[in-house]
Amino acid sequence: MDQDILDEVLSGLPLPALMVGADERISGCNGTALALLGAGLVGRHHAFVLRQPEVLAAISKAMVNRQMAEARHVIPGPSHEVIHRLTAAPVGRSVLCTFEDLSDREQMDAMRRDFVANVSHELRTPLTSVLGFIETLRGPAREDSAARDRFLGIMQTEAERMVRLVRDLLHLSKVEAQERQRPTDRHDVARLIYSAAQSLRLMADAAKIRLVLVGLDDPVEIFADPDQITQVATNLIENAIKYGGPNKEVIVTLSHESGLRGPKVRLAVKDQGEGIDSFHLPRLAERFYRIDGHRSREKGGTGLGLAIVKHIAQRHRGRLVIDSVPGEGSTFSVLLPAG
Repeated sequence: MDQDILDEVLSGLPLPALMVGADERISGCNGTALALLGAGLVGRHHAFVLRQPEVLAAISKAMVNRQMAEARHVIPGPSHEVIHRLTAAPVGRSVLCTFEDLSDREQMDAMRRDFVANVSHELRTPLTSVLGFIETLRGPAREDSAARDRFLGIMQTEAERMVRLVRDLLHLSKVEAQERQRPTDRHDVARLIYSAAQSLRLMADAAKIRLVLVGLDDPVEIFADPDQITQVATNLIENAIKYGGPNKEVIVTLSHESGLRGPKVRLAVKDQGEGIDSFHLPRLAERFYRIDGHRSREKGGTGLGLAIVKHIAQRHRGRLVIDSVPGEGSTFSVLLPAG
């Protein structure tokens, strides 16, 4: 094939593509293949460029048997692998190789598997505990009233934990389903946050935490889903109360600030707890990610609260920001468009 025609054909393909000639050298490629595999491909032996045994076997099959073949082409990355499905198709005496990016699909599949595994683990632990206590109550502790009361109390705690988990899973599912639907009605978020804080006063008093509210006296109207903003405020304030430590303050602040894309409203919840090491911060809003799993479960955490907050913020075209210094406490902020 004439080189100019080959280059024109390859450049018209939407996927990264290269041609391996009968001499097993790369005779042509398009710009996206160069971006994927690096410069200087043309003229090099394909084995020195692609290297991976499964890929080389697919190209060899297409070259020798004149049959289409597929293989996984994997490029290691700093955070995740870049995975392509390579298709080797015979074209005359040459082989056309195209690369279809499967990274997002594979990442979603991995997330789905992890999610199912995490949910199964979170439910299996309390279910196993409840079943164990039921067996004990029907057997050795049948006539032991003290043990019965203690076991029933633990069973209630575990059942309530399962209820919270199912509730948060339903909330997360609903938020994700609505994430592309931006709220169309304006609401006073200052009133919503104030109401959420007031509903947690008894919890704060029981934990010997002083709730301080700043910037909630005047109305602040933005496009918002009132139930979801209430949930954001409740989740953040409740977490701060749980992990803030006794005889401390939790400061809830609503403020205005400018941004590159227009004015913003910032809800900030600051605690005076132990703080969080910096390497945990990027993962805190992941589903089921916990710094201290045992402590979180003891305090009734499901590992989904911050994931819910993150998705609600994204639905409102905002974002979740976490700042923390070990020994000095943490600040969880949600920035929302004011316009």
